[in-house]
Amino acid sequence: MNTTAPAKTDCAPNTIKKVEGCYQLPAEMQAASAIDFLADKSGLSKARIKDAMNKGAVWIGPVPGKKNVANKNKRLRRATQSLLPGQKIWLYYDADILSEKPPQALLLKDFRQYSVWHKPAGLLSQGTFFGDHASLLRFAEKQFERRECYLVHRLDREASGIMLIAHTKKAAAKLSQLFAGRDLEKIYEVQVLGNASHVGEDNPKVKLISSDLGKDTSALPSAVAQPKYLIDSPLEGKASSTVFTVESFDANTNTSTLRVAILTGRKHQIRRHLAHIGFPIMGDPKYGKGNKNESGLALKAVSLRFVCPIANVERHFQLSQLMPAGCDGFVG
Repeated sequence: MNTTAPAKTDCAPNTIKKVEGCYQLPAEMQAASAIDFLADKSGLSKARIKDAMNKGAVWIGPVPGKKNVANKNKRLRRATQSLLPGQKIWLYYDADILSEKPPQALLLKDFRQYSVWHKPAGLLSQGTFFGDHASLLRFAEKQFERRECYLVHRLDREASGIMLIAHTKKAAAKLSQLFAGRDLEKIYEVQVLGNASHVGEDNPKVKLISSDLGKDTSALPSAVAQPKYLIDSPLEGKASSTVFTVESFDANTNTSTLRVAILTGRKHQIRRHLAHIGFPIMGDPKYGKGNKNESGLALKAVSLRFVCPIANVERHFQLSQLMPAGCDGFVG
């Protein structure tokens, strides 16, 4: 990003759609409030700047010369924050992003050191430079005002389902290790275009699995009655493996329901692998053709099982048991 302020616009403050800039309080200038300083430099009204602050679109750098301040930028939400000479402040103002009305996240379980949430489709896992009001992490911060909140894994914005938020650094580290080492069982449910009932019979891109995949706990549970199939196709030149079962086929909609587990963690792995074998996920605008869906991306994280690293007991969260009656978990 540029480290100098953009030219001040002649537009009326309420007509400005986007401002992105880094501003530094001159060394010879006395301390100034963040909102006054940004209003002068950006040309935006104070009301708009305050809204941007509340929604996480304003960042502040460490105080110059202060050794006790972490050497990284953080979101600034307090309009009356004093800026000191030499201190930098960043503004990422995008009127369209800040006007978004995010779907509501739902708290499912609270274990104090971490909590279990339902992230609806359309909600980010965490924010961006341009704001965090449309993110699960921010929902958790508002729910638990006196607790720290740490993201330990992610779901695509278009996807929905079970997610964990840690509330201590210790819990965050231990839970992150579980996800990084794939020492848990995470199951997704998807709806794909086409009849996948006999997917393994004549598709060279799919392998039928006759037994469990060793000790990898992220494979589908051995108790499932349906045949298990493996997609073993590299992504970005890296080994990538996806396991799935076919649960049902609906001839009226020409869609199949699959339960899926991934043995590796590549970007959009499930979406890309299923499109690769000819069964794109319904509502996926990026991969596949003819798979439009009014309800959005039909991919949700429905089950999470692991040994809790805090209490040393097995936890098994199933979306069908945790969601309120009448909610299927596909849309917010």
